[in-house]
Amino acid sequence: MGRYLLTCWPFAGHISPFMSVALALRDAGHDVAIYSGESAREAVERENIAFFPFERLSETGATSSMISMDTAAPSGRPVAGNVLQIFRDWLVETMPDQVADLQPIVESWQPDVIVSETAMWGPIFVLSETGRVPVAILSTLLGCLVPGADAPPAGLGMAPPRSFGAKMLTKGINRGTELAGRRLRGRVNEIRADYGLPALTMSMNRQTGRLPLYMIGSLPELDYNRQDLPDSVRYIGPLAWHPTADMPDPEWLADLPKDRPWVHVTESTLSFGDPFVLRAGAQGLAGLPMEVILTSGRQRSIADLDLGELAPNIHAADWINHNTLLPQCSVLVTTGGAGTVMSALRAGVPLVIIPTTWDKPDNARRIVDAGVGVRLPAKRCTPAGLRAVVGEVLSKPRYRENAQRLAERLNAASGPTQAVALLEELAASRMSVTR
Repeated sequence: MGRYLLTCWPFAGHISPFMSVALALRDAGHDVAIYSGESAREAVERENIAFFPFERLSETGATSSMISMDTAAPSGRPVAGNVLQIFRDWLVETMPDQVADLQPIVESWQPDVIVSETAMWGPIFVLSETGRVPVAILSTLLGCLVPGADAPPAGLGMAPPRSFGAKMLTKGINRGTELAGRRLRGRVNEIRADYGLPALTMSMNRQTGRLPLYMIGSLPELDYNRQDLPDSVRYIGPLAWHPTADMPDPEWLADLPKDRPWVHVTESTLSFGDPFVLRAGAQGLAGLPMEVILTSGRQRSIADLDLGELAPNIHAADWINHNTLLPQCSVLVTTGGAGTVMSALRAGVPLVIIPTTWDKPDNARRIVDAGVGVRLPAKRCTPAGLRAVVGEVLSKPRYRENAQRLAERLNAASGPTQAVALLEELAASRMSVTR
């Protein structure tokens, strides 16, 4: 049996797919360990998975980067300069501490494969070339970050380039983005030089496509059915894992009438900024013939968000188990985090996405392109604006029909089982080379 070291940040949307693969590896008889922040220890060890905590790497610093991105703009996306600085602080400057933590773990625990998320650059851009242990990517995103002709530039929320003009525009933006990122790549190369590694000659996103395996917990339909990717990129289906519920669902949930549509309005699993989506839902959907369920997430209490007096059809809670709630919902309104989007689609629930930061603008475009929901720009997320788009999704059956067809495909995908097979194949190839 093999040994697999999984490395990820301790945020909920990052830990979940990694835990799903870790459990599948464990159940297949392999030795598995996770390297992450201390806040993830309890959830990992509860599942009897070995845990290596950050030592040199600062979890507090990474969390601060997350919060600063989320609060940089009150109801939208932060400016580009702020994003580049946050990326440098979080992705690049943490690389030496990641490597300092991981090198003794690799030496003592001796994994056959290291599995890293796309946002942990120490394993990807250093350890993949300084040792004999292959590094695979397990993405926490819905799509692939490797640029190509079939996909819009990452992070901009643009539509896929399907005309000649759009493809030329995408090519130009990708070139411009790579030029703008040269300073970031320069700093990565300085760090690589400290380990005796040559300078990268391409963008970091392009470089990830050269790793031996790049797994995405999604389907091609949610990434524009791209045909421009290297063979290392594999779409394996949903990677769902939820920690043991430590709080019950609210009692009022069981008493809500079932003869009216349920609309779930929720923030991201990491949300610290202005709760403008919840506020628009509380005001814009009040008094309508529907039951509206608002949740803020575990990171803050909805009682502290000053949403005003709620109408009788508006119900609020910090957290509700999606396995209980989503099968009864007709629409989910969200800022578009990958985990929340995938939970809705697996339940066959169409979406309204108000994209804010990180990968959310791209997720919104993917949802529109797949015909399973609508995108509402943050600046138009007023009570009236949200009421209009929720009404559109409810009134047009095609959104739910498309979501249910996609749910069949998602639930038929092997997900963690496929990840195990691919990782076993990679480990076997490494062992063959070693011998």
